[in-house]
Amino acid sequence: MGTGFIFICIILIASILQSSTGFGFSIMATPFLLMLFLPQEAIQINIILSLIISISLILKIRKEIDFILLKRFVGGSIVGVPLGIFIFVTLNINALKLGVSLLLMLLTLLLICNFKIQSTAFRDFIVGGVSGILTTSIGMPGPPLLLYLTGTDTEKGKLRATTLAFYLFIYFVSLLTQIIFTGTNQVIWQSSLYAIPLVFVGLFLGQIIFKWLNQQFFRVLTYILLISAGISLLLESLRLL
Repeated sequence: MGTGFIFICIILIASILQSSTGFGFSIMATPFLLMLFLPQEAIQINIILSLIISISLILKIRKEIDFILLKRFVGGSIVGVPLGIFIFVTLNINALKLGVSLLLMLLTLLLICNFKIQSTAFRDFIVGGVSGILTTSIGMPGPPLLLYLTGTDTEKGKLRATTLAFYLFIYFVSLLTQIIFTGTNQVIWQSSLYAIPLVFVGLFLGQIIFKWLNQQFFRVLTYILLISAGISLLLESLRLL
């Protein structure tokens, strides 16, 4: 009962964040799902539910997508996805989580100190590649996108729409890659099925919240989510190393 309640809270809160911000699900859900499931199970559950969320929301916000930026992210991720699955299969994932958590917190502190970065085609490609690597290795494509788009002062509507469109591609490719190279099991699909009603409740609530978010509050929420993700990954990697 306790584990089930925790699972419900994780999925519901993460879905609300995803719908209201465009990036909250994997950042919120993955570190906590890893406490309840095996790494392969947690990552695939996260990917399946994130894919469902992206499909559900994309038609409503497609007009705000930056398609030029989206194409660059996709191009970079095509290179990153196989690298990520190689890391997942062969390397120490907890060491990767430790490195990602430290880098995530450092870059977030730079953003809080008003650090800015200029968007270029090459940087867009690199960010897409890093996101692809993190999707298939630890199930978290959001942090590099969020850090980059926040540092370039991307408007919240365009940020949400473009990241969701990218997730639609990257999660589909990553799920196929995960299944081919690491397999899947009944726990993953049953848990995902049980979570779908919670996802749609969270999406409904998140859409309401999005209308009330101003740009400044959106930025503060972004910092909180990034720092939380960094701390969660850090604590998890230190416990398991």
